[in-house]
Amino acid sequence: MSAQPEPIVASATEATPVPEESKTAAPEATSEPATTVPPKSDKATPDTPLSKLFAELASIIKEADHQEMWGIELSDSSHVPTTIVLEKFLRANSKDVEKAKTQLTEALKWRKKMEPSKLLADTEFAKSKFGDLGYVTVYPKSAGKGKEVVTWNIYGAVKDVKATFGNVEEFVKWRAALMELSIRELDLNSATEKIPENGVDPYRMVQVHDYLNVSFLRMDPTIRATSKETIQTLSLAYPELLKEKFFVNVPLVMSWVFTAMKLFLSPETIKKFHPLSYGSNLAGELPDFGQELPKAYGGKGADVKDGLTVKYAEGEESK
Repeated sequence: MSAQPEPIVASATEATPVPEESKTAAPEATSEPATTVPPKSDKATPDTPLSKLFAELASIIKEADHQEMWGIELSDSSHVPTTIVLEKFLRANSKDVEKAKTQLTEALKWRKKMEPSKLLADTEFAKSKFGDLGYVTVYPKSAGKGKEVVTWNIYGAVKDVKATFGNVEEFVKWRAALMELSIRELDLNSATEKIPENGVDPYRMVQVHDYLNVSFLRMDPTIRATSKETIQTLSLAYPELLKEKFFVNVPLVMSWVFTAMKLFLSPETIKKFHPLSYGSNLAGELPDFGQELPKAYGGKGADVKDGLTVKYAEGEESK
């Protein structure tokens, strides 16, 4: 299954001081609506993988006892956002309907249990552990239509490896909240165009992992356990949302990062990974909006810390 990978590193996401409240973006929490079974639609072509998965959707929702995925209430084949969700789960499984059904069911169960949208809306994560570790920035496309969403993982911001990665569940919750923020900026619920059959998926994001000034150059058991769980969770719950992932300012001694990831991720996902020795080279790799990136990454735009992030609280415990 291809999916959203999380690098295996002692700062597998984001950390440092907390951004101002004006920079924090988190939606209002809403109560979860009762699960309803979407009606069957006659519009789907019966012999396509997408139509076959739609035919299974009612039973998937019933088994999972949950209907919301990425802020979208799953419906029938006339509902464009639902077609986007199902197409992503199909592509993550090479159009194998049974495998896509299984993953979608498990992902819905995970969302019911974890409530990641509420993590973004309500949870204040410990600033001492996760502050300045993750940001989301949005840039207009050069063609003038749509936008590019970039998720930043600033690993050099990790101050205490054991504090940040020692509690696997807490780290996964923080990482899921950041992912929910990224997806919110993709605004899939407002999409009016389906993913072209066998065409390019326009509903994806770029991820950047920056290893400048990292304090951890070798894998330790704490990082390994947290990284493994994070990769597996994001792979299950957020498939086919990654367009490209750039690893910048990577020291040669950290080649273990890529070796470790190959143990958990599909070859198709690994192809989306691009290591860069210098962060300033990043703008050249993203010609459509490279000049909008922060100066540290070769652009002329605002600092990454001016971007969006999750909520934080002073102290050593998340609330």
